[in-house]
Amino acid sequence: MKDRTIPSLRFCGATDTVTGSRHLVESKGTRILIDCGLFQGFKRIRDRNRSPFPVPPGSIDAVLLTHAHLDHSGYIPALVRDGFNGAVYATPGTVELSTLLLPDSGHLQEEEARYADRRGYSGHHPPVPLYSAADAVRSLNRFREQDFDTAFGLGGGIEATFLPAGHILGASQILLTVQGTRVQFTGDLGRPNDPLMYPPRDLGAVDVLVTESTYGNRTHPTTNPETELGEIITRTAKRGGVVLIAAFAVGRAETLMLHLSRLRRRKAIPDIPIYLNSPMAIDASGMYQRHPDEHRLEPQDYQDMYRVATMTRSVDESKLLNLRGGPMIVISASGMLTGGRVLHHLQAYGPDPKNAVVLSGYQAAGTRGAALAEGVKNLRIYGEDVPIKAEVVPMDELSAHADSNEIIEWMRAAPQMPRMTYITHGEPDAADALRVRIKRELGWRARVPEHLETVSLQHPA
Repeated sequence: MKDRTIPSLRFCGATDTVTGSRHLVESKGTRILIDCGLFQGFKRIRDRNRSPFPVPPGSIDAVLLTHAHLDHSGYIPALVRDGFNGAVYATPGTVELSTLLLPDSGHLQEEEARYADRRGYSGHHPPVPLYSAADAVRSLNRFREQDFDTAFGLGGGIEATFLPAGHILGASQILLTVQGTRVQFTGDLGRPNDPLMYPPRDLGAVDVLVTESTYGNRTHPTTNPETELGEIITRTAKRGGVVLIAAFAVGRAETLMLHLSRLRRRKAIPDIPIYLNSPMAIDASGMYQRHPDEHRLEPQDYQDMYRVATMTRSVDESKLLNLRGGPMIVISASGMLTGGRVLHHLQAYGPDPKNAVVLSGYQAAGTRGAALAEGVKNLRIYGEDVPIKAEVVPMDELSAHADSNEIIEWMRAAPQMPRMTYITHGEPDAADALRVRIKRELGWRARVPEHLETVSLQHPA
């Protein structure tokens, strides 16, 4: 029989995949969930969203959220609907962004279920969303703001502190002290020289480290993303085409508009219309003003980046963009082409070789974005096969994730070697490549855990 007084860590997600971050910490009968994300990508991975949660949701005492991206937060509405009644702790920026992302996620799932029902392409009859927009709105009542660098108790001998992670607004690393053992979860680590966000807080003295490995087997190109973006826009505009930029609505859209405003200011791109077709990204704009200590934006940068694009909110305005034609630039979500308005734009403009599709960051395996980056020429969109003849340009240099070199250097500065480093949130090849580097270059103990594996925090192995 398991001794629940011995603190343990169970990997309920973000193992053998870069999505579905869920880490369960137990100590003296208290259960704390670090992140509660959606699984995305291959169907066998997405199907985990429909499986019963590994423990009864009502038995979880609290959720701690590293940041608002759906692969870390997107299962919270289902958890609350199914019985979780504790608090969801997050930084003020993450709480604000979650009020946008979670209801939008529920709305998109409902919309896709209705569309699949009308078109008859779902394997379920009738198609049912994982959760509704109403479920998401109700779940927001569980959220509680917690400032950076302020320790707070959670029971069971657990104390937590949120530390800056860079990456996006509100993003945090989470440091737990569990019966005297210091356990740190990186969440998604930002980059040291990100144009928008400050770098992540340095790694301190910890006993157990749980790190992401999104780019564990890759380094970002050294090309200047602003220069490359300008070249893509210029050549596409010359042929009268549309530049469709698939962007995460929170974080990436702002970085892109910052680059575009600077290019426009220098007259380094043609004077063609720019549209931001993402109501969520538009709504997020004021949040950067309310959290000036978290980002590098100067007031002039902020004003210029939100002037550079025409904001497109309504469905009718979005549909009109599909009839307008080029030359123009459209920034739209989702960033991995998993849903949202960008898919309708891709249906309209993907088949024409004079257009360009820019993938502005990481593409998880099994997503349409990953397929395009690998050279696939036909995509299945809303039950139809769409030929893709447009120029496709992956731009990993726009990523807000630290690459393998940046992760290693962040670790190298630690004052002591952790007793164990667990590598999560990466595809299998990326996670194992980072494991090898950590062991060879730093001499640390490192492991890639199995899905649903449980380890002791007192004697990590």
